[in-house]
Amino acid sequence: MTATDAMATTPAKEAPKKSPDGMILFITLLALAAWGASVFFFGIPGLYIPALAMVPVMYVILILISRG
Repeated sequence: MTATDAMATTPAKEAPKKSPDGMILFITLLALAAWGASVFFFGIPGLYIPALAMVPVMYVILILISRG
């Protein structure tokens, strides 16, 4: 192979892009698994403390959605 032959080859194919829907589902699955693990390790407080911590987050998300 010479230097001119190397330039004549076809370019490598681009890797297919990952779906954003798949990434959202994966993150949701990880969050639910982490919540389940907290219930397993900490019992009832592991169930309600993460839910209580998400209240301000959901409040901000609802405000952002309503503002457009």
